[in-house]
Amino acid sequence: MIGSITKLFTKKSDKSLQKFNSVIEKINEFEAHYSALNDSELIETTIKFQKQLHEGRTIEDILPSAFAAVRESAFRHIGLRHYDVQLLGGLVLHYGNIAEMKTGEGKTLVATLAAYLNAISGKGVHIVTVNDYLARRDVQWMGPVYSGLGLSVSALQHETSFIYDQNSNDSSKGLMSLKSASRKEAYAADITYGTNHEFGFDYLRDNMSVDEEMLVQRGLNYSIVDEVDYILIDEARTPLIISGPAQEANRLYGTMAKITPRLQENNDFMIEEKNRGITLTDEGISKVEKILNLGNLYDPENFQLIHYVENAIRASVIYKKDRDYVVQSGNIVIVDEFTGRLMEGRRFSDGLHQAIEAKEGVRIRQESITYATITLQNYFRMYEKLAGMTGTASTESEEFMKIYGLGVIPVPSNRPMVRDDHSDVVYKTSNSKWKAIVEDIEEKHKSGRPILIGTTSIENSESLSMSLKKRGIPHEVLNAKNHEREASIVANAGRMGSVTVATNMAGRGTDIILGGNLESSISSELYKRGIQKETDAVQVSEIRDDFSKEWEKEQELVRSSGGLYVLGTEKHEARRIDNQLRGRSGRQGDPGESRFYVSLEDDVMRRFGGERVKGFMDLIGIEEDQPIEANMVTKAIGNVQTKVEAHNFEIRKHLVEFDDVINMQREVIYGERVKILAGADLKLNIADMVEKELVQIVDDYFYSNQTDGQNPQNLVQEISSIVGEGISDLDFDELFNLDTPEIKETIMNHVFLIYDQNEEQLKYDAMRELERVVMLRTIDSHWVNHLTAMENLRQGVGLQAFGQRDPLVAYRAQGHEQFQEMLLSIQHDIVSGIFHLSSAEYRSEFSKNASTSRNKHIHTKQSRPIASAPANNFTKGSSEKIGRNDQCPCGSGKKYKRCHGVAV
Repeated sequence: MIGSITKLFTKKSDKSLQKFNSVIEKINEFEAHYSALNDSELIETTIKFQKQLHEGRTIEDILPSAFAAVRESAFRHIGLRHYDVQLLGGLVLHYGNIAEMKTGEGKTLVATLAAYLNAISGKGVHIVTVNDYLARRDVQWMGPVYSGLGLSVSALQHETSFIYDQNSNDSSKGLMSLKSASRKEAYAADITYGTNHEFGFDYLRDNMSVDEEMLVQRGLNYSIVDEVDYILIDEARTPLIISGPAQEANRLYGTMAKITPRLQENNDFMIEEKNRGITLTDEGISKVEKILNLGNLYDPENFQLIHYVENAIRASVIYKKDRDYVVQSGNIVIVDEFTGRLMEGRRFSDGLHQAIEAKEGVRIRQESITYATITLQNYFRMYEKLAGMTGTASTESEEFMKIYGLGVIPVPSNRPMVRDDHSDVVYKTSNSKWKAIVEDIEEKHKSGRPILIGTTSIENSESLSMSLKKRGIPHEVLNAKNHEREASIVANAGRMGSVTVATNMAGRGTDIILGGNLESSISSELYKRGIQKETDAVQVSEIRDDFSKEWEKEQELVRSSGGLYVLGTEKHEARRIDNQLRGRSGRQGDPGESRFYVSLEDDVMRRFGGERVKGFMDLIGIEEDQPIEANMVTKAIGNVQTKVEAHNFEIRKHLVEFDDVINMQREVIYGERVKILAGADLKLNIADMVEKELVQIVDDYFYSNQTDGQNPQNLVQEISSIVGEGISDLDFDELFNLDTPEIKETIMNHVFLIYDQNEEQLKYDAMRELERVVMLRTIDSHWVNHLTAMENLRQGVGLQAFGQRDPLVAYRAQGHEQFQEMLLSIQHDIVSGIFHLSSAEYRSEFSKNASTSRNKHIHTKQSRPIASAPANNFTKGSSEKIGRNDQCPCGSGKKYKRCHGVAV
């Protein structure tokens, strides 16, 4: 096999793989050794590897043996043996690159190699999937491989998690071999599968916790990202945000929704297609002012109304029902533009979601305030080592390298690709295109070959479905509205006569097998008959034999008919999404065919310029219903997509450049929180803060009173407002006979005496707990407000471009100033909070409650274009709400309405 692989290394892009030849040879040499071991001895190999690492050997030293052990465990426990090209893929992943592997080449199996090797150290490995179903499926599927080597593996799910346990037999909800586990237990497993949302939000929640015991993650060691282009590129335009409700006038949304039908596009407002923005014209401004009976829409007191008007227009004319969202049970549910899935619980931010709710006449929810946020770029860049795998990454190789430092390495297929990819078929109008699509489907269906049709929206998939029904063509529709049946639809999509209409098939994560999915068919039959695999081995074997024979016959029929025919109904913004759709056909050397239909009225062509193609068609006199199919036209369309990709790259690059500013600030804040939670002795930190605060007060006092005369009582009041009434014991008249350094020293000595007295009364442990709680709550309170301020700043600095100033430079400078001001405010409030809460007035109450101070578990979800997620309100107990004038439970010493109550 090595010789055949070497022949493939002729391209420049494959040279980086040539160095792995000798490693693969070593892995193959170990195969006989590990196949001779019994199950117990195979498990013991992991213990031996761990001992070798402890004794000073490196991961590279044990790599060939470890890969050979994984290969043996996979073959022994799930009947799959890694091909040599799959070993190559594992090496690419281990060395921190992206393995570009075609559909059907076994990426899920490949990941076990690098995951096992990097998990031996005990630091944990995270494998990122595109949805909960795949995380759960992969743990159930690959669990025996890891278990056979003595490693634990877990699956994160939304609001729950599981540990692989082969003795768990709950098959009622697809939980066979899965045992419920806490989040902390799931992360303690050697290998953890989950979505980017679950990993990212757990990171944010950990950095909002006020108790080390509530932390769930244990460091970011090594991550393998499946469908890496979807997660690190498509999803990267969407920050992860934890947020809570904010006070807002919902009446305005309803009012604006009634106004928008009276406004006309191009007359009253203009649409910016590229960024889905709205600009009011002078006529539109006048019309809005008249309708709302306003003197001037741009008066400061009316300024916020512009935001409501523009959102209402965007909701009315840009965001379409059944394309961008669906109405379900009285709620607006976002449709993922890349996968076509419903994004349950996620909301458009910045008031857009409320505007859409008003448009559709459903209940309007409040807007939200940000508690914690991070971009996917900055989250994944925190891993010590990062790798990924996908079928389509080469077109985005520049972005992967610039943003993540990841190289893209194409891994050769186990068998050569024989799929026939046709040139695009281009029509002038959408109607002509759809008519031709239906006729093509009808013609291909007569031969019985399976057909997969890719659409870009729910609306298009349902419209096409209606047309197929009229022609009497039986078919399945796979979109966000029926995603529950996804597995069964995909399992049958490769059978003779099957026609499947899928919305954004990219990222589905499951292969379409010619003749259907044999294992799925067998499992369904066993379930129907009530047969258990573990107890009815004879019956299982008989059913497998019968189904295998029929499956082989049908597979041969499908192959002889030409294999799976993939028909794309529209070009996507990114070429790799189109390539992913094509890649559903021709897996592992199977025959196949693909063709895309395009019209000049399609979104991509209209928004990003299909003028060159239109000009060419007009030049040669192409009629409306006459298609053109030529490589030159396909290339021109590819150039349009390249422009779109460059545009989207700039958006993501812009996002990460701005987030890099706040990321440095985030590292400072989260770093301090980690020290506090880890139980660091904070007394010296507090003493330093007290000293700085007092020095600042004294310096400010003498500076401001240089000409107006000095009144000692003013200084007393200033200091006592922070440290309490105890400072009044000082004789300030006598104090002012000293020079400034002596004044500072005397005041500090007295203040620290008060501190020591408070500590003596409160007791040592309670004082340390008070310091911890006050510091955490104060930091968190200011950080929340700072995030909102930074978001407002980012929106505002866009105006700097009009003054010939780079908005990013302005954001960095002003953001730094705001951050420094926040740090000073944190210092002031920590000092004040500790002195006030340790004083006699609050001492008994704090001593009683200090040991039970815990944060609430905050529930999170993601959204688009800026993701948001609800956070629980702060409460005194399980049900009693806090009064606006009550002391805030965060420990700041402020009233609730002046602290965390501001956000509610």
